[in-house]
Amino acid sequence: MPSWQEIASKNGGVTTKAVPHGFCLLNLIITLDIVKILYMPLNNIQPLADRMRPRSLDQFLGQEEIIGDKTLLRQAIESDQLPSIIFWGPPGTGKTTLAHIVANKTKSRFIQISAVGSGVKDLREIISQAESNKRLGEKTILFIDEIHRWNKAQQDYLLPIVEKGVITLIGATTENPSFEIRSALLSRCRVFVLKQLELEHLKKIIDHALRDSDNGYGDQKIKITDEIKEHIAAMSNGDARTALNILEYATSVSKKITLDVIKQAFQKSHLMYDKDGEEHYNIISALHKSMRGSDADAFLYWLGRMIEAGEDPLYIARRLVRFASEDIGLANSRALEQAVSVYNACHFIGLPECNVILAQAVVYMAKCEKSNDLYVAYGKVQKDIEEYGNLPVPMHIRNAPTKLMKDLGYSKGYKYSPNHDYNEDQEYLPDKLKNKKYLK
Repeated sequence: MPSWQEIASKNGGVTTKAVPHGFCLLNLIITLDIVKILYMPLNNIQPLADRMRPRSLDQFLGQEEIIGDKTLLRQAIESDQLPSIIFWGPPGTGKTTLAHIVANKTKSRFIQISAVGSGVKDLREIISQAESNKRLGEKTILFIDEIHRWNKAQQDYLLPIVEKGVITLIGATTENPSFEIRSALLSRCRVFVLKQLELEHLKKIIDHALRDSDNGYGDQKIKITDEIKEHIAAMSNGDARTALNILEYATSVSKKITLDVIKQAFQKSHLMYDKDGEEHYNIISALHKSMRGSDADAFLYWLGRMIEAGEDPLYIARRLVRFASEDIGLANSRALEQAVSVYNACHFIGLPECNVILAQAVVYMAKCEKSNDLYVAYGKVQKDIEEYGNLPVPMHIRNAPTKLMKDLGYSKGYKYSPNHDYNEDQEYLPDKLKNKKYLK
């Protein structure tokens, strides 16, 4: 094999030749410095997380509920009879890895694309290829990473080809498919839910990377204690990719991995919290329910999860305003005053100083006596409006600013409350709702 100097010496230090076998760039103009980088061994370029990716189900750690022995998914993969499926789970839990394992196992044509950089044009070409494969008796599996990023029209384009069996679809998403994937497409797929990896799984993945001489650091004599490994695993929040990325950066800094090195590699624990995703709604739900249950400690924890992950404090304050009426309501009318004051204070001060203001408010509301009478009453009102529609206002409580309206009976028989010491016997609801009680 020629050296990188020989490759670059042509054309005055620039080459238009193909890079030797084993490199991915073809027919590109490459400067001398770039050739130096490209001529490094592949394992020095490829990220550790990609190098350590399991190649078979036996190497795969975690997700026993869906790929354990005798599970339907495992049997489908091993028998090469996979239906169209959606993998849903947090980052680093094995969605893409499982797709790669399918690619290694299947006799079908396997095509992988990312929804971030592809669209209908790419899909048309894939469909044309898949239809040709089908005529030749060959199946096609299409793996779409981050499928939730495709819009309605793009997802609709998949429907007929999945329905007709032109392709077998594997979609991977970090977002709830119920919200992000078209129901028609979802009904044609099996959804498998992947969970965050357990601490023990992450520790085994780290150990494997440290022992593996071919793809990991087995030949580099890395010094690391079990305590540090556990620290990396704990900081990774169930994400194998994050754990391996931390390890990779740490080993590039020092062959002796200390807690300081790990902190440098991972400045702050990555809290899984997407302001537009499902986890956002999961945590605000936990926040609301903890406060409703008068558990101030749990409420403080979920508040902290939102603040430390970068949530807009005004969003939290708005939720508190709603809570003050929905769940405290008539039991303590001062709660609404507190909530509005907190919103204004957060608006004036902002983060990080407003964190204690929010904390004060949530503890106050968690400890308040609760009443959802207003919330329940308004729900009954909504139901009656939906059932009865636009019921007419009783004539005696209509205003009569003109003579014509008075002649028509507007305001006739109205009893002015002050004249009756506010104890008048008078109906204020439409006739069909006469004597209806919404409040207890």
